Amino acid sequence: MTRNTKILWALWIILALMGGIGIFERLTMGERLAAYTSYVPWGMWVAAYIYFIGLSAGAFLLSSLVYVFGVHKLERIAKLALFVAAITLVMSLLTIWFDLGHMERNYEVFTRPQFHSMMAWMVWLYSAYFALLLGELYYALRRDVKNLSPREIQEDDRKLKRLATIGIPLAIAFHGGVGALFGTVSSRPFWHSSIYPIMFLVGALLSGGALMTFIVSVIWPEKDEAWLDLLQFLGKIVLGFLLFDLLLEWAEYSIPLWYGVGPEADLVKFVLFGPFWYVHWIVHILFGVAIPVYLLTWKRDARSIGIASALVAVTFFAIRLNLVIPGLVTPELRGLEHAYVDPIGNRLSYHYIPSFFEWQVLMGVVALGLALFYFGQRYLPLMQTLNNREVSK
Repeated sequence: MTRNTKILWALWIILALMGGIGIFERLTMGERLAAYTSYVPWGMWVAAYIYFIGLSAGAFLLSSLVYVFGVHKLERIAKLALFVAAITLVMSLLTIWFDLGHMERNYEVFTRPQFHSMMAWMVWLYSAYFALLLGELYYALRRDVKNLSPREIQEDDRKLKRLATIGIPLAIAFHGGVGALFGTVSSRPFWHSSIYPIMFLVGALLSGGALMTFIVSVIWPEKDEAWLDLLQFLGKIVLGFLLFDLLLEWAEYSIPLWYGVGPEADLVKFVLFGPFWYVHWIVHILFGVAIPVYLLTWKRDARSIGIASALVAVTFFAIRLNLVIPGLVTPELRGLEHAYVDPIGNRLSYHYIPSFFEWQVLMGVVALGLALFYFGQRYLPLMQTLNNREVSK
């Protein structure tokens, strides 16, 4: 075991221990340690939920370029993308499950559904999407663990294409639906925007594509010319979606700021110039946009592409935080925060900063996701090298 490997294992153990404590406290004490208030019922876990589900949708749509549209340049990462999509979906659903006030009642969305609820539709779509992911992984992997005839392989390819074709509108529906879930909340001016479904889809393609590019840059077994060519192609995809996402963000922010009046303008100013301005300007713009654009445009070597993609994938969480929290920290009625005062605590406050307990639970989800990925890439034939691709043909 190398020194770097030992360091990574030590970091994962710390992450798992801290996360395990947080999850234990969540299961035994409920949400009492979270920083929620009566006015701010959503927080970092909701931001993490839409962040992880975006990673899943983006990775899945990347695999669909192979199975539906025949983009052979990405064929080597198609199975890996499916596996990453499944893991990040599990992480997303776990995170939002921990956010529920009564976790044990989650089954009631199936037994007592409300057909007018956008949230109920999202749960049904997630269930169908997870089943579809498992089906695709089965047909994509079984040729590598069983001695299949050419005819059976062709039949599996047809089934893969059918499932992936169904999955494209499904992925668009559920992640665009997450954007619609926010956009339809008319009482929250910061969220009430028809552009949100499109922004969520582009964000999914950007963050999921960046995550896949980083993974390929780090753990790929054969770092040859074909690998570098694949990495540079993925880097171009990430750069394109990064610039497109920045354009959508400019459209979303610049219009309220142009007139500078109304609650939406106040909330945009809160994001850009409020007490947490550094989340937008330093974490997002500097580390998530400016540095990656420089590396992907002027450097373009394997290390630069990997670093740029890692920065985009990680800092995209800041975008999700700046979407969820600002929409809740401004009163719907001016002066409401002064109308009632909680004499014994902070329950009637619009101020929210995630507690350490909330970070611990998120650490536990991340540690679980990393463990699943480790065992998957170790024991499943997820990474197709150039040689075995040629053999399979």
